Amino acid sequence: MLREWKFEIQLDSESDKAIYLQIADALINDIQSGRLKSGEALPGSRNLATMLNVNRNTVVEALNVLLIEGWLISKERRGTFVSDSLPDFEEAVKNEKTEISLEDISNPLIQIMFDDGYPDSKIAPIKELARAYRQIFHRKARWQMMGYSNVFGDLEFRKNIVQMLNHQRGMQVQEQNLCITRGSQMAMYLSAHCILEKGDYVMVENPGYKPAWKAFESAGAKLLPVSVDQDGLLVDEVVKYLKSSKKIKALYTTPHHQYPTTVTLSLKRRLELIKLSNQYGFTIIEDDYDNEFHFGYRPVLPLSSFEELQNYIYIGTMSKVVAPALRIGYLASNDSFLIKKVGELRSIIDVQGDSIMEQAVLQLVKDGTIKRHIKKATHLYQQKRDFTIELLNKHLKGKASFNVPEGGLAIWIVPNEYQNWESIAKKMNEKGIKIITPDSYSFDKGINGLRLGYGTLTEEDLEKAIKTFADMLE
Repeated sequence: MLREWKFEIQLDSESDKAIYLQIADALINDIQSGRLKSGEALPGSRNLATMLNVNRNTVVEALNVLLIEGWLISKERRGTFVSDSLPDFEEAVKNEKTEISLEDISNPLIQIMFDDGYPDSKIAPIKELARAYRQIFHRKARWQMMGYSNVFGDLEFRKNIVQMLNHQRGMQVQEQNLCITRGSQMAMYLSAHCILEKGDYVMVENPGYKPAWKAFESAGAKLLPVSVDQDGLLVDEVVKYLKSSKKIKALYTTPHHQYPTTVTLSLKRRLELIKLSNQYGFTIIEDDYDNEFHFGYRPVLPLSSFEELQNYIYIGTMSKVVAPALRIGYLASNDSFLIKKVGELRSIIDVQGDSIMEQAVLQLVKDGTIKRHIKKATHLYQQKRDFTIELLNKHLKGKASFNVPEGGLAIWIVPNEYQNWESIAKKMNEKGIKIITPDSYSFDKGINGLRLGYGTLTEEDLEKAIKTFADMLE
């Protein structure tokens, strides 16, 4: 028999956040606070809709979000329950168990390029951005535009990014704890040099994002590779490193769409990582490089959205939203002292960002251009993903396996047999097709996989390239 159930929530019809997401997030808060415990049953969708005075379909959408994210489980003929596998934060603290070069671009023989997941610049709102840039440049007095601005970025732009992070990604950030950077790589460099010293260790995903590894090594840190499976990085390997005598300062992760494999870090492992970070005092550096393009109900909320997490750096970018040439990234942290150090270092290497461009992008956000672009682009990329999956099923059947990603701009392909990637790359080059070989993602021993970025390619180019690749697999 289900217990008497009361769900108190004030729904805000004026909020930017959809009603079903307000319901979902309220349930998450109740689960995290312990008000809803593992194994407890929820009322049926009709009863819940009546209690909240909303349409039943709205409740169904909210429950689907929580089922997808792992907060709830559905038991046939019995109903919906709080997941019984959620780790308990307090108990866990007590019980420890638990790249493409310019040479390639200019090569006249290369006609098709399998990049690692670039957005399609042809659909970017470039005209609107240029118009906004000109308007702002002429609107402001010259003395305002030509002087130095805040090293952390334009205040109104920061406020807008903070609002987006808090409303759409469940975070609790203030503008004084956020710094605008020239792309996410600068954010990575600033983070590395503000938290790391020579001899420190950083745990990184393997396969993973080498430009981030180089930023850590430039600060004098040593890397510790952590393997990845279908549920993300392996927490057991993290635990082994933590139990060693090494001075581990940070863990770098891409939990939303892991780079390069595109897998999503499971909720169970997310919570385990948070507990380990709190227990051992290492910082989680979370790179959320393509959050906007998601084909399901919503992206899984960042690790940095969990109130329990004590030490985090969250890095994002606008480059995927508009175009790679738009060098606007940002980093946020709950450590005010760290943000101060970031500002001090930023002032040495780059006194300020492009405040005019920041205000131009802000104008496109406010007039709805960015929102319309993301909606249009997401629809296009989902169609491209589905078409690419059809081609892979057609040409790679019996030769390779792959997952269907719920978002992003790339697919990870794993041949059934280990390949001579140098030979494949050379032969495909001869046919005018460029691929990024797996050594670009591998820590030491080469990974047997190919990251296929489909965002910039036409259907004709995709079919030609995938068929050519399939013909070369041993």
